[in-house]
Amino acid sequence: MGFSVRTAELDDLEILVSFTAAEAEEAESVSKPMPVLRRGVRAGLEDPGLARYWVLQHSDENIIGSVSVVKEWSDWNAGFYWWIQSFFVKPGFRGRGLSKMLLESIRKAAKEEKAIDLRLYVHKNNRRAINAYRREGFVDSPYLMMTLTL
Repeated sequence: MGFSVRTAELDDLEILVSFTAAEAEEAESVSKPMPVLRRGVRAGLEDPGLARYWVLQHSDENIIGSVSVVKEWSDWNAGFYWWIQSFFVKPGFRGRGLSKMLLESIRKAAKEEKAIDLRLYVHKNNRRAINAYRREGFVDSPYLMMTLTL
């Protein structure tokens, strides 16, 4: 049985919302309101200028993973950084190299669109994700992420 990656469609909304909720719980132990998640994912699916989504599909047509990317313009480099915003593979399918398949799909798209690089942030306590990203070639950034709550 094979796997493939395709661009997400509006019909994928509910599975993407469930993945986003599971990722928040798993990565940061937070529960997000489903209506807010649904509104956020839907906005990205309807407007690729906000976010782009890809899904990992099993040959039986079940979606088992997803990734989303947002772009950030750099005036210093006159190009876009691509930020991985969400990344999820169902637990029963992990450890099979499927994350690599998802990352390769967005890496290819980013190169085709002449992105500067792929970036992501990961919760400092999410060791499993940090190790997985490092295995795929991501390195620690010299930047410290800071926030100001509004």
